[in-house]
Amino acid sequence: MLELYQWELSQYSEKVRLILDYKGLEYRKIAVTPGIGQVELFHLTGQKQVPVLKDGHRYIVDSTEIAKYLDSEYPDNPLLPKDPKKRAAALLMEDWADESIGVKARKALFAAISQDQNFRKSLLPLSTPDILKSMVEGVPTDFLNVLGLGVGFSPDVINSAIASLRQDLEILTELLSDSPYLLGDEPTIADLTVAGLSILLKFPQGPYLDLPESLRGKGLPILADNPDYEPFFTWRDRLYAQFRKPLSGKPPAGSAPTSIHID
Repeated sequence: MLELYQWELSQYSEKVRLILDYKGLEYRKIAVTPGIGQVELFHLTGQKQVPVLKDGHRYIVDSTEIAKYLDSEYPDNPLLPKDPKKRAAALLMEDWADESIGVKARKALFAAISQDQNFRKSLLPLSTPDILKSMVEGVPTDFLNVLGLGVGFSPDVINSAIASLRQDLEILTELLSDSPYLLGDEPTIADLTVAGLSILLKFPQGPYLDLPESLRGKGLPILADNPDYEPFFTWRDRLYAQFRKPLSGKPPAGSAPTSIHID
């Protein structure tokens, strides 16, 4: 069985999980506990970042390389169109999403949580287990650095990220105004990447992430609650309903997540 070394709230891990589900591939999640050095993952793969996919004796690092590997080795439900121009457009949009939504969403959401108590309370009701808060308070400095919090973002940086994300969502909403998918009538790696990376803007409505039910559909209020972007998030949740496997109450034998604990 394929094994995915991951963090549950890593956007890039979610991108790969969505791709694996889209392709109908069974896999086991291995939760890498963030910590100083992430020693065990480094010993296995030569690097510290997630996601990492293990297939037999092979380790594939980086979400884009994992996607390309899966399309090559498991060709059913291809991620890339056969038409050369659409193929190029899909790869270009995937790369753009990685560098734009992937970076700015994490910066905006986690920086806002760490700096704005009122925002944190609005996102996480007092009756809800404070999972996101726990990710920015009382955790190792290395983890905060990985998330982009260790550098001390200013309000201007956060506002700039949010303004840029507004523009991204406006463009994506327009692209989807007369098309079921970003590049036409069939989903591609572009759709799966954009959808997976958007989880920190607004969590999916369904039971796809290991989070309290009360957090489903919640996110960065200035974006998640804006009616102008509702078509985008409706599209995203429809794509999840189509392709993402919901969490089950009891995972299949041998597929339960395993934690790697870092000293």
